[in-house]
Amino acid sequence: MADGIKIIVQNRKARHNFETLDTFEAGIELQGTEVKSLRLGKANLVDSYARIDKGEIFLHKAHISEYTEGNRFNHDPVRKRKLLLHKSEIHRLRGQVEEKGLTLIPLKLYFKRGRAKVELALAKGKRDYDRRRDLAKRDAKRQVEQALKERTMGGA
Repeated sequence: MADGIKIIVQNRKARHNFETLDTFEAGIELQGTEVKSLRLGKANLVDSYARIDKGEIFLHKAHISEYTEGNRFNHDPVRKRKLLLHKSEIHRLRGQVEEKGLTLIPLKLYFKRGRAKVELALAKGKRDYDRRRDLAKRDAKRQVEQALKERTMGGA
């Protein structure tokens, strides 16, 4: 928990399906019951994405479960949520998304000094052969490490 950061949820599938080019930290506009639910760790970022609409960025399909102690004023679990970035950052992101065909995906949701933040990645979708190549590299690396470990353990 360095620097007062408490990670709530990570989007592990994002790194598998996308090649991240750049990351940004954004605030997230939440309702009271959403904050309470996040503090309990009840969130899911799988299949979520961010989209720029009328000069503002919104997070779509991020699931924050309803707060169990909430009443009729509880929030909609999959509503779109406004992300808080500077105008200059939004303009830069818009240019990259529109010109290069990149995507904005959330990598993780966390609390930093008591405020909910989302780490957004500017990403490019991986093709099937890219994913297979990454898996093959990881397997080869794992086999080499195991062989080295067996060699050092056997010689001791």
